[in-house]
Amino acid sequence: MTLVKFNPEKRSNSLLPGFNDVFDSIFNDTFFNDHMIARVPAANISETAENFHIELAAPGLKKEDFKLNLDRNVLSISVEQVTENNSDKKNYSKREYSYNSFVRSFTLPDSADDNRIEAAYTDGVLKVNIAKKEEAKTVSRQIEIK
Repeated sequence: MTLVKFNPEKRSNSLLPGFNDVFDSIFNDTFFNDHMIARVPAANISETAENFHIELAAPGLKKEDFKLNLDRNVLSISVEQVTENNSDKKNYSKREYSYNSFVRSFTLPDSADDNRIEAAYTDGVLKVNIAKKEEAKTVSRQIEIK
C-alpha cells in the first residue's frame, strides 16, 4: 500500500487538487530523480588577464575518456564511457553493461586564441585553459594627471 501525502493548504486552480498531488508524489520520487535524469558535470568558467579557464567536475573518469573538439568557435567536451562487468559462475555467465556519456559545449569569445588551448585532468577535475589573443589582453598602466 502506498501512502500519498495530501496538502489541503496548497492552493491549486485544478478541479481535483488531490489528483495533482498524486502525480507530484510519483514523479518526484527518488527512483525517477536518481535514475531518469541525465547527469551532466558542473562547470566553472573564469577569466584572468591572460586566459579563459573552464573547470569541469567529472570524478571517476580517466583522461582517455575525454574528447575535446573545436568547431569554429564552439568548444565541445564529450565523454563516452563503456564499463563491462563479467562474473562467471557454475553454469551461467552474468554480464552487465554501463554506458555513461555527456557533451558540454562552450561558445568561445572572439578574443580567444583557438590555437593555444590546453587541457589537463587531475583529481576528478578537467581544467581547460584558453589563451587570449594579444590584442584582447587587458593592458593596465598608470595615467598621469596634468
